[in-house]
Amino acid sequence: MYRRSFVVLAALAAVLVLVPAALAARVHVRVEGKTQTIFGTTEPTLNVTATALDALEAASLAGEFYYHVAQTAFGPYVDQIGRNPASASSGWDFKVNGVEPPVGADHVKVKDGDTVLWYWAAFSGTTGPMTLEVETSLVRGKRCFFATGRNDAGRSSRVRGVVFALNGRRVSSASGVVCTRLGRYTVKVTKSGAIRSRTYSGR
Repeated sequence: MYRRSFVVLAALAAVLVLVPAALAARVHVRVEGKTQTIFGTTEPTLNVTATALDALEAASLAGEFYYHVAQTAFGPYVDQIGRNPASASSGWDFKVNGVEPPVGADHVKVKDGDTVLWYWAAFSGTTGPMTLEVETSLVRGKRCFFATGRNDAGRSSRVRGVVFALNGRRVSSASGVVCTRLGRYTVKVTKSGAIRSRTYSGR
């Protein structure tokens, strides 16, 4: 009787442990710091409990970096990630699937396949910085990479005057396009005042 009760309790405990994992969403997460990527240059997939704020917690655990949340009258506020605390003119913000939500990170639910980006930004005007992306296509037998940027609403446009990191080599491009021979590449694009892109990797 004792053994049977122990088995039942053990099975119940296993179910309780598995339930939170089953409810977690599989989310792509990246954290872009003031001068470099803090976590997830290729946007790895993590188990995230429920919200965009939970995505930062999951990234912190996976990447072993520090962050701090201040409790304010408006709700939780991320006032530091890594070694950079927020100030009156700069600080930390986030986007989900390329869009900046109108509410706090603790109120934004995430689902499987979503992308959560936390980033450092200098606050000026009514809009935030563009999020850079790398797009690619074949043009006349060459591999071409294009720099695009998304605004707070997620709308995409071509970006000029950028710097590509092409297999680690810096390539400036006034047009926002660079073409090279076929092969395997890792590519990242940066521009002053914009959020650096994730790292593209492929042929």
